[in-house]
Amino acid sequence: MEKKMRGLSALAFGFVILILSACHSEAMTCPEALLILLPCKPFVEGAGPDSPGLLCCLGVQKLTQEASTPETRRVVCQCVKNAAQEFHIDLGKAKQIPQLCHINDPIPIDPEVDCSTIP
Repeated sequence: MEKKMRGLSALAFGFVILILSACHSEAMTCPEALLILLPCKPFVEGAGPDSPGLLCCLGVQKLTQEASTPETRRVVCQCVKNAAQEFHIDLGKAKQIPQLCHINDPIPIDPEVDCSTIP
């Protein structure tokens, strides 16, 4: 009986690993990107402090790291570009975030940028 339970446990564990690996996707979606950037909202709307907070900086850093392929960077760029046009944000403040957060090679936040050219 104990041997049978170990076998079932191993089988169940295998299914969990299979499901988790199938759910993990390399491509970031637009809603995921916007959720990561949510802590920046008060700063870019002008309703918050004069500098982005720690959670905003960590979010932008995470977004930059996770959007590691050109295709993902282009998708996130277009997503952020669309969101910037839809929600009334201060583009000057949005463009300052990478510098204020000391982030290298950020995804541009600019309605004038051509996201299809992002490397």
